[in-house]
Amino acid sequence: MRVFVTGATGLIGRSLTRSLAAQGHEVLALSRRAAPEGLPSGVRAVQGDPARPGPWQEALATCDACVNLAGEPVASGRFTPERKRAIRDSRVEATGNVAAVIAERGPSVLVNGSAIGFYGSRGDEVLDESSAPGDDFLARVCVEWEAAAEVAAVRARVVKLRTGIVLAREGGALPKLALPFRLLAGGPVGDGAFWQSWIHLDDQVGLLELALADGRARGPLDATSPEPVRNRDLARAIGRVLRRPSRLPTPAFVLRAALGEMAEVVLSSQRVLPVKALALGYHFRFPALEPALRDLLL
Repeated sequence: MRVFVTGATGLIGRSLTRSLAAQGHEVLALSRRAAPEGLPSGVRAVQGDPARPGPWQEALATCDACVNLAGEPVASGRFTPERKRAIRDSRVEATGNVAAVIAERGPSVLVNGSAIGFYGSRGDEVLDESSAPGDDFLARVCVEWEAAAEVAAVRARVVKLRTGIVLAREGGALPKLALPFRLLAGGPVGDGAFWQSWIHLDDQVGLLELALADGRARGPLDATSPEPVRNRDLARAIGRVLRRPSRLPTPAFVLRAALGEMAEVVLSSQRVLPVKALALGYHFRFPALEPALRDLLL
């Protein structure tokens, strides 16, 4: 299979392209740089900006499938008006440019990034692919993002992968979460009662590959472990794995003072279950949190 990947130099994209290439697939990786660092051997770089139409779209049209992971990182700074616009446009505009090609020619499968931010903060409510969207900034972005991908559905199978907190050895949230514990200052945020839906990077890649290969997969697909945890339980698990104390809480007001509106992303309560993935027969390598942390932190 010839697979076109946007966001190929990001945390998820690097692991996905490496796995696809190892399986013998031909992988084309879109990058703003002609010779990006970190691409696995055998992966061909295609230069271009997914948020702007360009010659890269001709390369996309020659492929069998596309995985669209393009998007400005959410957790890299305060939610200023400029950053919010960049977060929105890097997803919605890029997806529109990808979907416009697929709607006319080329790939018969589009696996498009999305996020469990789609659901907003919902307390203890159990959420799955059938749940309604929320109404905060990130939820509205996800709704637009998914709608842009759906344009490709006139001739392609479209899967919208709603990703939770991706846990990885290098990069992503986990090294930042673990650092206070390594410094003997770890603990929950506030009372730690809010839910966090997470996924090991290996399972994130596994679900992307399932979405590419399984013709039954279409529409929204939650990429989260079947065992979400409360923030206080996440803190305790990190403490146990690292053999560090985990009782020093970070007051929620401190986060709000430091991060502004973006603090609500950290404090969002999302108890998401991967109902569709389980129904499709996906077997999680790391369904439970503590074994996942031991694999990544030790």
